[in-house]
Amino acid sequence: MPKPIRLAKFLGHAGVCSRRQASRLIDAGEVTVNGKLANHIDHVTAQDIVIVQGKAITTLPEKVLYAYHKPVGVDCKLNIDDPTSLIHCLPGAPRVYPIGRLDKDSRGLLLLTNDGALCQYMLHPEHHQKKEYWVEVDRPIDPSFCQKMANGVPINGHITLPCDVELLTPMRFKITLQQGLNRQIRKMSHYCGYRVIDLFRVKIAGFTLQPNNLTEGAYQRISQSELSIVQK
Repeated sequence: MPKPIRLAKFLGHAGVCSRRQASRLIDAGEVTVNGKLANHIDHVTAQDIVIVQGKAITTLPEKVLYAYHKPVGVDCKLNIDDPTSLIHCLPGAPRVYPIGRLDKDSRGLLLLTNDGALCQYMLHPEHHQKKEYWVEVDRPIDPSFCQKMANGVPINGHITLPCDVELLTPMRFKITLQQGLNRQIRKMSHYCGYRVIDLFRVKIAGFTLQPNNLTEGAYQRISQSELSIVQK
């Protein structure tokens, strides 16, 4: 027997609209459940008769997972009024959303899904999902830089967790994080006296972006088995 979920969440998973938009539709009296006007506290399953603006929502879509090669200039906020928003780059039905974010000035691997449980698992701090980045800075790297970054530096009032940092070229390094603070790598580099000029995410939880197989701006469907999401 499927477990009931809150109505707005159900509509979001069904690809009808965002949860915020679902709340507006409920307020406007545009949603009914089993023949009665819906309330925000209603919990439903696919067996309930949910009608939105006269259209019956009968089934939940298949859960999907995509890898997306995000270019610089795409904003991960899903704002339909922003021409640079990721929402204009997403695949068609079912409606998907990003697992976490990659800032507008950065590029590389972004995972997209409609699986709320997977999204929550991937983002929960206790699971320590590793993310690997290749980073270029504005001048040659000092020998002490990698060690300083690896040990942790103060940003946003916190010391960053220890991480793996490896020098690739005189001005490029590879860094693997197990946390995701806002613009973390840029702020860490700035603290150490460097400015990031290119930030490319290549790996999340064991799934590696292959630029030769997935060109910038493209996406491909992947199976959850391809993602090493359980890390002992």
